[in-house]
Amino acid sequence: MKLTVLFENHAGYKKGLIGYHGFSVLVEHRGRRVLVDTGSDGEVLLRNMRALGILPENVDEVFITHGHYDHTGGLKAFLEARGNGVDIHTHPGIFQRRVALKPRWREIGIPFTREELETLGARFHPSAEPTEFLPGFIGSGEIERRHWDRAVGYLVEDGDTTKDPVKDDTALIVDLGNDIAVITGCGHSGILNIAEHAAKLTGKPIKTIIGGFHLRGAEEGLLREVVEGLNSLGVEKLYAGHCTGIKEYAYLKSRLGNVEPLHVGKVIEV
Repeated sequence: MKLTVLFENHAGYKKGLIGYHGFSVLVEHRGRRVLVDTGSDGEVLLRNMRALGILPENVDEVFITHGHYDHTGGLKAFLEARGNGVDIHTHPGIFQRRVALKPRWREIGIPFTREELETLGARFHPSAEPTEFLPGFIGSGEIERRHWDRAVGYLVEDGDTTKDPVKDDTALIVDLGNDIAVITGCGHSGILNIAEHAAKLTGKPIKTIIGGFHLRGAEEGLLREVVEGLNSLGVEKLYAGHCTGIKEYAYLKSRLGNVEPLHVGKVIEV
């Protein structure tokens, strides 16, 4: 498996790359290329793709981890640049209206309608159940939350707001043969829940977890649980970025050692 980071909060060292709040990676495995999330801004996504020599038309399929703007905001521009249809695998809840209330009321959901994207060639395949949509590419489906989660924001329905459980937060599991890689967009379901779910679903150990872990602002007790839980699962390597948090990344690095940061242009081969 080869993974290239296309959209991240921080840029790498190659000229022409832009760091911007959001997440997107390209996963290449068994001869297929899957785009995971599209970041928050289409112009930034396409510029980074061009700088890295990746063409939208060479992407086979798309996987969206959840319906927040910083993971879906580049989808319309990607479809326009691609110019033809593409299959998109995701949870059925990604189009719910979502808002944050602090520090001000603001929209944080996907900034496009389903119809708008379908007009541009998006073919959605929503499923709350685990689905192997290409050989070796498995959508996790909804993740059982046996431990704490990191849900944020509110849902808006009929003018009322209720806390958003972010049930659509899923992960991409890549079957490597003897073990698996797990790509998580934000980890709202809780990184321990995601890891346990992936290992149980596939019956295989986790080689690596890559993505945002949504640990920014977490108390030390929760971070200690992450370290203990991932150690007990035998996770070999972490690549953490986006919403993990700088101090929280440092904590994981100091306790686990097997942790690297993400940045635009980083290439990971497993």
